[in-house]
Amino acid sequence: METYYRPEDLPRFPDMGQKAPELGKKFFEYYNAVFAEGALTEREKALIALSVAHAVQCPYCIHAFTQTCLEKGSNLDEMTEAVHVVTAIRGGASLVHGVQMLNIAQKLSM
Repeated sequence: METYYRPEDLPRFPDMGQKAPELGKKFFEYYNAVFAEGALTEREKALIALSVAHAVQCPYCIHAFTQTCLEKGSNLDEMTEAVHVVTAIRGGASLVHGVQMLNIAQKLSM
């Protein structure tokens, strides 16, 4: 099935710096620094990135960080739990905004 998201495009990510080399260089320097070992391990950062990738629904990121998580020693149970954590946060964030709807509806109903 044809889709906008093609796995073979993922390795072309660095190509986005070709027409704006300084911006590309700065982005990838920052990106690499963010994912380097620090207060969080590379493995922990990959799990966070995998869960965020699901929240923002980026198939390229899901692909890349699934692979990275496995390479950094995560297992499918941990990865699945990380996805459930982000799902709970995203769902909760949507639901709590319902309070705004309640407030407006109550105000308009007065």
